[in-house]
Amino acid sequence: MVTRYRIALEQHPYAPSTINLRLAAIRRLAYEASDCGLLSPDLAAGIRRVKGVRRLGVRVGNWPTAEEGKKLLGAETAYTLRSRRNRALLSLLIGCGLRRAEVTTLRLEDLQLREGHWVIADLRGQGDHIRTIPVPQWVKEAVDSWTVGAGITSGPLLRSINKAGRIWGHGFTPKVIRPIVKTNAKAVVCHRRHRTI
Repeated sequence: MVTRYRIALEQHPYAPSTINLRLAAIRRLAYEASDCGLLSPDLAAGIRRVKGVRRLGVRVGNWPTAEEGKKLLGAETAYTLRSRRNRALLSLLIGCGLRRAEVTTLRLEDLQLREGHWVIADLRGQGDHIRTIPVPQWVKEAVDSWTVGAGITSGPLLRSINKAGRIWGHGFTPKVIRPIVKTNAKAVVCHRRHRTI
């Protein structure tokens, strides 16, 4: 039955790591059931012998180094309202390791002081997992600079800015984040080229 379950998972577009995680949970359940006498040891051993899916290739990511992250943040001068917003956005992405969708759903009320430390409390992320994320002081300072400059006291943390430089709407979508990051990355590359010439 567990082998059939594995085959059914492989027919869906699940990643090998997702399939292996689900199989590991079943193996652990079988192990616990065997210890409690709810499952025969032979059956539990058979379940544990079902192999996971092989991962082909090496999983790589295009993660910025600490130095590249500093340069990316340094591209925003934080003088204009838009720059303050972009710096707060980049700080949350880099300093807290948030996904684009998670950043766009953040509300000012999610930032809470707990035991003397700032955190993003009870963030509902991918797969409906709830976690609390520590917020470094430099990220909090970037967020404060944005919220004070924008006059935000509650509601969505990051918001759109119109051509006149005023806030409008109630937040923005994850699609807006990519061009902001891309523009800042280009600015860092251009600055680096200019210095080497």
